[in-house]
Amino acid sequence: MAYEGGLSAPHHVVIEERKSLTVSGVEDVERFDENTIVLSTSKGPMVVAGENLHIEKLSLDGGDLKVEGDIDAVTYEDEAAGGRGGFLARLLR
Repeated sequence: MAYEGGLSAPHHVVIEERKSLTVSGVEDVERFDENTIVLSTSKGPMVVAGENLHIEKLSLDGGDLKVEGDIDAVTYEDEAAGGRGGFLARLLR
């Protein structure tokens, strides 16, 4: 299936009660701790912020991630803005 920006895996995000997050189209987990998870998806870099975050399931072969915890925000970084020092660039410094 062709998507904007070329051929990529389908990407879905489901948040349930701000306690559970399921993401498909995950390519890599760059960094994680109990407050922040930084990952690469087929639609660009994503940052999950919250408290007591735990990765319950990760399958890079299938591109699936499940997170449990108190989810405060899910944001995407514009890859084109990566050189301008976006949120993701600040997190990875």
